[in-house]
Amino acid sequence: MKAYVIQGGFGLDHLVEIDRPIPNPARGEVLIRMKAVSLNSRDIGVINGFYNPELNVPLVPVSDGVGEIIALGEQASKFRIGERVSAIFTQSWKLGEATQENWISSLGSPLDGMLAEYVVLPEEGLVRVPQYLTDVEAATLPCAGVTAWHAVVEEGKVKAGDTVVVQGTGGVSLFALQFAKLQGAKVIVTSSNDDKLARAKALGADHGINYMQMVEWDKAVLEYTQGRGADHIIDLGGGNTLNRSISALKVGGQVSIIGILSGDRVESLAIVPAILRRAKLQAINVGSRAMFENMNAAIEHHSLRPIVDKEFPFSQAVEALRHLAEGSYFGKIGIVF
Repeated sequence: MKAYVIQGGFGLDHLVEIDRPIPNPARGEVLIRMKAVSLNSRDIGVINGFYNPELNVPLVPVSDGVGEIIALGEQASKFRIGERVSAIFTQSWKLGEATQENWISSLGSPLDGMLAEYVVLPEEGLVRVPQYLTDVEAATLPCAGVTAWHAVVEEGKVKAGDTVVVQGTGGVSLFALQFAKLQGAKVIVTSSNDDKLARAKALGADHGINYMQMVEWDKAVLEYTQGRGADHIIDLGGGNTLNRSISALKVGGQVSIIGILSGDRVESLAIVPAILRRAKLQAINVGSRAMFENMNAAIEHHSLRPIVDKEFPFSQAVEALRHLAEGSYFGKIGIVF
């Protein structure tokens, strides 16, 4: 089988295609023939050595994918041959609160990921995906979908009438927009691109703010909400956005800290505004298998479709990752096998 691995160093120049034997499933495992994967910003961080400069290589990157079960290991009985499944991001996080031990079981680092023609995984680390979704659409769910669901529904408990601010128009952001609208919330989307804001409004966003034209976008949020502030802010920016997220909150509002697209450090956290707003800052790190299954049920009930920016063939996986690194996408980037 063919697989891509990081070897000999970090960076996309060190992501190479190799041949490996097709693996055999052990007790409680299944063999999956991959159909599609989708890309996340984390994948670039892993490949570039940002998250773990001491990463053991060679490593198969990319955490999210969907495929068909073609063989069952001994005592594997949860699924049938021919079923289409996706792997949960944190393989040992089934339900409840995460533990420190869970973080050593995430796919795409430190465990091998999904950028291979065949993958063996424990059946307990898999979920069925909605049948009506395409392979690429289904492959977008494990990280971006579950992260947004965790932030908006499971942790955020967004309800009808709430105002939710979503930063950007990447995969997590657009899932958050869709899930917040399912809950009956008003959604404000921020972007540096007016065309992307128009596309977000076509998906149901109630208001758009171009943060290049309105640098103090927190004031625009306060103006839109008549001074009240937002109930919930999905913060993807990190370092350069967190203070403005706090400033844009209502009293008692919540910021879901998800991304670090503008940096992983806040030079000076605005503590007084946080206190005055009784701000709740909740970090979100994907979610459990139970959350994934809850999300899938909601997606199926509402016939929701993930937003896919572009699809690449498996032979162009490096080009797909370069497209991700450029940051010009709207929604998710997929790779088909």
